[in-house]
Amino acid sequence: MSGLRFLLIQTLRFFLYAGVHVLLISRLVLFDLGWCFFYLGFLLFLPIATPIVVQLLLSFGMGLTMDIFYDTGGLHAAAAVLLGFLRPWVLRLLTPRDGYDSADTVNVHQMGWQWFSVYLLLLVLLHHAAFFLLELGSFRHIGLTLGKILGSALFTSLALLIVQLLFFPVRRGRN
Repeated sequence: MSGLRFLLIQTLRFFLYAGVHVLLISRLVLFDLGWCFFYLGFLLFLPIATPIVVQLLLSFGMGLTMDIFYDTGGLHAAAAVLLGFLRPWVLRLLTPRDGYDSADTVNVHQMGWQWFSVYLLLLVLLHHAAFFLLELGSFRHIGLTLGKILGSALFTSLALLIVQLLFFPVRRGRN
């Protein structure tokens, strides 16, 4: 029964992140340099023990959903699948000395500020670099593209940090 509960929760999270992004967040732009890719929260905050194949399928599904809404021809899907592919590597890179518990989730309260900041910024920067470089298709306007990557990464990271602080539970059992 817990597998069914997990599937239901992840389905609800998928529609929540996609819906909030499409209906609300996608209209927020900072000086034509910063876009918030809020839907990445769904992929970044999956449970740590999620198998890689499931992560890749969910990444493709979320990216394809965004591509359908924004007519971006696979840009979101390609960048999201890259994020889904790199996430386990980054988690291994950031593994705490004692390792992860099977019930661990990506949570700023549980994992700590330093761990969470490195995890979030690294994966968001890699996603945004892939997305904006694929969108550009050349290196003609690389300065503007680097500005978009940095501005959007900061905007997205700040929005996802606020989501973590407001909506994810504080766990007192672990230091």
